[in-house]
Amino acid sequence: MRVTTRRQFLSLLGATGVAAAAPSSLLAAPAAESFTFIFFTDTHTQPELDAAKGTAMAFKKGRGIKADFAIQGGDHVFDSLAVPKERALSLYDLYGKTEQDLGMKVYHTIGNHDVVGIYPKSGVAPTDPLYGKKLFEDHFGKRYYSFDHKGHHFIVLDSIGVTSDRAYEGRIDAEQMQWLAGDLAALPKGTPVIVSVHIPLVTAFYSYVPVPARPEAHHGLSVANADEVIKLFEGHNVLGVLQGHTHINERVEWHGVPYITSGAVSGNWWQGVRMGTPEGFTVVTVAGGKLTTRYETYGFKSVEPHNT
Repeated sequence: MRVTTRRQFLSLLGATGVAAAAPSSLLAAPAAESFTFIFFTDTHTQPELDAAKGTAMAFKKGRGIKADFAIQGGDHVFDSLAVPKERALSLYDLYGKTEQDLGMKVYHTIGNHDVVGIYPKSGVAPTDPLYGKKLFEDHFGKRYYSFDHKGHHFIVLDSIGVTSDRAYEGRIDAEQMQWLAGDLAALPKGTPVIVSVHIPLVTAFYSYVPVPARPEAHHGLSVANADEVIKLFEGHNVLGVLQGHTHINERVEWHGVPYITSGAVSGNWWQGVRMGTPEGFTVVTVAGGKLTTRYETYGFKSVEPHNT
């Protein structure tokens, strides 16, 4: 009696044209290899406060680390929300020139300060071709996407919801949710997944600060529909979620998944230490089905030190 191996079975499926119909659970996840990458977030690059110099210092330090690639966690520049289009264009150009010094492949995550002109005081009309997220897409590509590396699946999300009153909130939009569900469903069972998002899905930040005197107009410090996103992670091998936005170092584990918020390259917006977290970035090592991190500072001294 001839024994058909699983690989032969899948080849037969392909020959008969029904491989596409085979559920992803039948497919074997590719072999996972160990590697290291860097998570830079909240560079807030600008000409003022030596920010471009500081960003370059962080990238120079990162270049000396043996890493396969880097992920930028959002807020590349400061600030595109409230300034004229010409200023936003110059900030993007400044960031792009600075990133060249890093010397490695960079995957980009959109942050709220990367969105152009949505605050009315910017003077940018909603009809302007660069209004909103178009400039980010022109410079860095898709605002949400996935890629694979050494047997691991990376998902980069757009957490910036533009509101009807020309502000922003943390939100994963409906179109993206549908895409995310399909992207996860297509993975072979057990595939290790790593996620990058700017505004945190899970954070304890609200425990560290006083309760606001009045409710905020928009849900800006975390993703408003995070529960829907987290539900999609169920049943998948999510090794960790990397986050930015709050400029602090934090790790919160929820349902077995670590949600790791990194301190900012810009620290307290280039004015010293942010709630005990100095200027820096996160080095991520992936090995043995686990994700471990360490925080690296790089010696920046703010023009006018202002610690909080």
